[in-house]
Amino acid sequence: MRRTTVLAVQTSKVGFYRGFNPVVAFFPKVIIFALILWVGMSPEIVGEQLLDLQNWTISAFGGWYIYATAFFMLSCLALAIWPATGNKVLGKANEKPEFSMFTWLSMMFGAGIGIGMLTYSTAEPIFHFAYNPDTIMGNSTGLNEDNVRNAYKWSLMHYGLTPWACYGIVGISLGYLSYARALPLTIRSGLEPLFGSAMSGWAGHIVDIAAILATLIGLGVTIGYGVSQFASGIFNITGITWIIDESGGPSLKAQMFGLIIIIGASCVSAMSGLKRGIKWLSNINMALSIFLILFFVIFGATIFATKAFFYAIWDYLIALPSMSVTVWNESNTSIQTELKNWQGAWNIFYWAWWIAFAPFVGLFLARVSRGRTVREYVIGAIIIPSIICLTWFSFIGATAIDLELRGIAEGSIVNADISAQLFETINLILSPELAVALSVVVVTLLLTFLITSADSGILIINTLASGGDPDQRRPAHVIFWGIIFAALVGVLLKAGGMDALRSVMIVGALPFSLVMVLMTISIIKALAFEKYP
Repeated sequence: MRRTTVLAVQTSKVGFYRGFNPVVAFFPKVIIFALILWVGMSPEIVGEQLLDLQNWTISAFGGWYIYATAFFMLSCLALAIWPATGNKVLGKANEKPEFSMFTWLSMMFGAGIGIGMLTYSTAEPIFHFAYNPDTIMGNSTGLNEDNVRNAYKWSLMHYGLTPWACYGIVGISLGYLSYARALPLTIRSGLEPLFGSAMSGWAGHIVDIAAILATLIGLGVTIGYGVSQFASGIFNITGITWIIDESGGPSLKAQMFGLIIIIGASCVSAMSGLKRGIKWLSNINMALSIFLILFFVIFGATIFATKAFFYAIWDYLIALPSMSVTVWNESNTSIQTELKNWQGAWNIFYWAWWIAFAPFVGLFLARVSRGRTVREYVIGAIIIPSIICLTWFSFIGATAIDLELRGIAEGSIVNADISAQLFETINLILSPELAVALSVVVVTLLLTFLITSADSGILIINTLASGGDPDQRRPAHVIFWGIIFAALVGVLLKAGGMDALRSVMIVGALPFSLVMVLMTISIIKALAFEKYP
């Protein structure tokens, strides 16, 4: 029997930081504030510097991102399949789940994927229908029927088992160690089986600070895509010209306006807590999600999409082992260079995005999964979300592909801004009046996803900063983080739009990827090799 270390995370008893660890709560603010000042003083120059730093990171650490995420996926599946680990409870032995199955899945899905799914359910299949590694290598032809299956194979790579495992491994680690072993609900606890009481001091502070910074950066990219699509949706509904710039994408003014609305609503929701605002918003966005996907199942390219659904499952599972570990880092030929560039723009961008989001979503998943077994958790946090993403991509994305294949779209979807491709698809399959009505549903769903993601993120940041207190939502701190976050996203959008946000994320996610690898080794050790009463 192993004697468990008690982690003592010191918190302040008085003052502004009462209930918080001053080091963990203060230093991320300093770092983010310095980043805001740096970007704000010379946005254009900094935007170029960030792009250079991104390219260097991809070149130097692209393989690390590929192999690390494959490790997370294999570890999650192995822990669920092996009886000795799969039957263990994220909590006490006979503890019951806190939330119903529907609410549990709703909160996990809303916090983990909602915005990305709305943006990329059309954009990802459409892009890979035109261009993917198979077209680069000459195995298929872009924008032709022989490339449809490849489009889905590569799309699911970014929204299937591998990315959800990034969230999953953090959630398993924190859920088990916090609720079964009574350690604080904070990232440092995930390393306790490896490093013991060392996580109580500065080593633990650094880990939690890295988690907060990764959360802010990952959430920033998500909100950036969300406000862009929100602006495109408002334009599709109202036709107000200042919302769109000369390139056809959302204007900076429209993005800033959407950002203020989202952050303000998120702060209000975060202060209401997990069981009120976040719970109800999650249920609403899950209901609207079901409505939207049923609409496309019934009124979209149903037969074409159904075939795509089943082909996609087969092709994805067959190709998954090789796709998970393939690294294109040679540039001796034009094809190799093109493959390397594609992987940097897609695989590595996505893995950095999911890793940056992992401390926030993983901790949140742990918070709402108390009482569930490891196997049940993996099914609910990895398998089911992967199937839901597949369904969305199949029926919404396939409708867009079908419109292009039949010549109805005439390139209007492919050539539209990424934030507008879903709305362009809606415009082509419905009358103007009905298209506006469905666009209202999409914008409402987008708002609930945005608010749910942002308020959950703020709640998790406060949890990390308070040494694991899941109910820490003092208004001053919620509002403070909301302002900091809005300022960060705002200056980066001004510096280089989504490119600047992507660059910061790919670089910023790197330190936490190391933490996650150590967390994975740590939870395997705790679940498989240690005994605990």
